[in-house]
Amino acid sequence: MKKGVLLINLGSPDSPSVRDVRKYLRQFLSDKHVIDINPVARFFLVNGIIVPFRAPKSAKLYEHIWTKEGSPLIIHSEQQKELLQKSLGNNFVVELGMRYQNPSIESALKKLAELKTESIIVVPLYPQYAASTTRSSIEEAKRIMKKGIFPAIKFIEKFYEDPRYIEAMAGVAEKYNLQQFDHFIFSYHGLPERQITKESSYCKVNNDCCSSINNNNKLCYRAGCFATSRLLVERLKIPQEKYTIAFQSRLDDKWLKPYSDRVVEQLAKEGKKKILVFSPAFVADCLETIHEIGVEYDHIFKQNGGEKLQLVESLNEHPAWIDALKNIILAS
Repeated sequence: MKKGVLLINLGSPDSPSVRDVRKYLRQFLSDKHVIDINPVARFFLVNGIIVPFRAPKSAKLYEHIWTKEGSPLIIHSEQQKELLQKSLGNNFVVELGMRYQNPSIESALKKLAELKTESIIVVPLYPQYAASTTRSSIEEAKRIMKKGIFPAIKFIEKFYEDPRYIEAMAGVAEKYNLQQFDHFIFSYHGLPERQITKESSYCKVNNDCCSSINNNNKLCYRAGCFATSRLLVERLKIPQEKYTIAFQSRLDDKWLKPYSDRVVEQLAKEGKKKILVFSPAFVADCLETIHEIGVEYDHIFKQNGGEKLQLVESLNEHPAWIDALKNIILAS
C-alpha cells in the first residue's frame, strides 16, 4: 500500500473569460471564511455587488498573465506535483486539488481513495496559517471525506518556520545581487484586521505581539508573516533599516497595514531607486505576484521617481523548494 499526499492551493478560473472568472469569484467569495459576515448579507454582497462589477475587470487582468498552457498558478502547481512525485518515489501517490475550481479537492481525494492508500497527508500550500486559506482548505477536505471511507489523515497547517522553506526562498532571491537594491519589501496578501483578532484574544495586531512566535500566536497569520520575514532577513543578511513588511490586495481601509502599494510609492518619493519585493505567502506565481507586484507596483514606483522594482519570483519549481516540500512531508 502507498501513502497519499494531497497538495492544495487556492485555485484559478478555468479561463480568463468573464464567464469563468465570474464563476471562480462567486465560489471564492461565497466562502464563509473569506467574507466572514452574515450569510444572507454575504450572498447579496457577492452576487449583487462584488462579482458583477469585479468579474470584467479581473478577467482583463487574467488575460494579461494567461499563457498558452493556461493559468500560471495551475501550471506551476501541476509541475510541483509532478516533481514532488518523482522525488518521493513509488511509495507515495501525490495529487493536487484547488480549493476553488479545478482540479478540485474532491477529485483528488477520490483518486487517492480509489488507490486505497494507507494514509493521506494533506498539505495546504500556504506557508502562514490563515482561516481564509488554510482552515477553509482543511474543512473542505474534511467535508468531502465524510462522504466516503478514507484512511488515516494528517494535516500540515503551516511551514513558515521550516528552515528548508526559508532556504528555498533565499535560493530564489540570491539570483539577484542584493547589494544593488536600496530597500526590500516583504509583501504578503492582506486580510481584514478583524479576521486576525477574532482568531485569538491574545492578538493585538501590533509589533509587540508579533515580535516572536509562541503557543498563543503560532497560527496567527500576521505573526507568521513577521516571523517569515525575520528568518529571511537573517538568512540574507539584510540590514534592519532596509526592509519593510507590508500587505497587498486590500479591499478597504480596515485591512492589515501598511499597504504595499503605498509603501512602494513612499519609498520612491524618499529617493529610493531600486527595490526588491518578496511575496513569501505564495509558493507559485499568480495574479497577485505577476501582475499586482510585477506590473502595477513597478508602475507606481516609476511614476514617483523610482527606477526599478524587481519581483522575487515565487518558489515555483525551484529544486530547493521541491526538496523542502519532500522533507516537510517525510517529517510529518
